[in-house]
Amino acid sequence: MTGARFLFVTLLNLLITVAEIAGGLVSGSLALLSDAFHNLGDSLSIVLGYVAQRISGKQQNRQRTFGYRRAEILAAFVNGLFLIGVSVVLMVEAARRFMKPEPINGDIMLIVAVIGLLANLISAILMHRGAEESLNIKATYLHVLADALSSIAVIIGGVLIVVFNITWIDPLLTLLVSFYIIYETWPVIHDSISILMQTAPQLDYDAIAADITTIPGVIRVHHIHAWLIDENKVVFSAHVNMQDVMLSEAEQTVAQIRDLLVQKYHLCHVTIQPEVHHGANDALFVNKDRL
Repeated sequence: MTGARFLFVTLLNLLITVAEIAGGLVSGSLALLSDAFHNLGDSLSIVLGYVAQRISGKQQNRQRTFGYRRAEILAAFVNGLFLIGVSVVLMVEAARRFMKPEPINGDIMLIVAVIGLLANLISAILMHRGAEESLNIKATYLHVLADALSSIAVIIGGVLIVVFNITWIDPLLTLLVSFYIIYETWPVIHDSISILMQTAPQLDYDAIAADITTIPGVIRVHHIHAWLIDENKVVFSAHVNMQDVMLSEAEQTVAQIRDLLVQKYHLCHVTIQPEVHHGANDALFVNKDRL
């Protein structure tokens, strides 16, 4: 996603935020204020997401030998936590409004909500493509999409208030939108935590081991490690028992193993440790602190 697009979406969301805060205060609509705070969160998350994307593109160095790809995962995690936190606060305020209703100007609420919806839809369209490629941009895209849905809810509420004077629809819609945001955001937080905790990716490790042992000169595989740098890049290492051959021949076998894993299983960084007798009785996964 380009910097110009990030900047445009950020400025658009800031404009929506100002308009909705003013409209929410004047009209007395909690749903409109909730949409405003979500948009403020969007602006912050878009800036954070853009900074993280730029950082993640930096080359690896002595301090970060795997590079900076985790910056986007950290940004996705922070964005998700922020969005859930805001939703919980709004749910508490909505519950208070049920017990103590306040007058609402439905006309102002409706006009501002329509403007917010149009702006949010433009932002969501601009970010949709990037959301398919990056967990970080997906988290930001969910912020924008949630606000678009919130604007729709506010519009419905505004119509009901103007036509039927049903003021309790305002906190009800706030609750529904908040529940939906939490439901959509939780997978982002879950995936981010899994990557940060170096949870093993979903691979058929038995099939991998079986494929490696079909390569001439390979006897068995043990002590496998696999983890994710980000949602797309898998790092893999394994110890491989081979026939006792010259180092130059072992290098050729290792190259065949690496090609197999990259081409068939799409692993991005493969490290193979060739051995003859060492670890010959170890399991595929070894539960001890040694390499």
